[in-house]
Amino acid sequence: MKYALITGRILFSLIFILSSFGHFKTETIAFAGSQGLPFASFLVPLSGVIELIAGLSILLGYRARIGAWLLVIFLIPVTLFFHQFWKVSDPMAYQMQFVMFMKNISMMGGALLIAYFGSGELSIDAAGKAQPYSLASGKEAVV
Repeated sequence: MKYALITGRILFSLIFILSSFGHFKTETIAFAGSQGLPFASFLVPLSGVIELIAGLSILLGYRARIGAWLLVIFLIPVTLFFHQFWKVSDPMAYQMQFVMFMKNISMMGGALLIAYFGSGELSIDAAGKAQPYSLASGKEAVV
């Protein structure tokens, strides 16, 4: 079980890291603009930077709680703006938007778990935590 958390962090972060690069493509920016996103030429690349930083933060376990909160802050407006399944009349498009909406909701749940529990023992955050030390004995203190 020691490796379950780091494996989960790797798997969870991959979608954000890999998709972040698409946010710098002209086609992606144009699509977001065509959907009514204001300032798409600024907001879409910014969201790519947020996705990349947050994804790497979680992957490496470096300030993973902050990275997770960045993802929650990113996912809320993206989910509500781009995946409005309740407005779609075509059954196939409705199903696709519903699935994308639920995917984002589940990713928010995963991010909230990381925000609460942190990155675990196999992480940069855990490696940087000093163990309690007793000056009197020169050994680790038992807490």
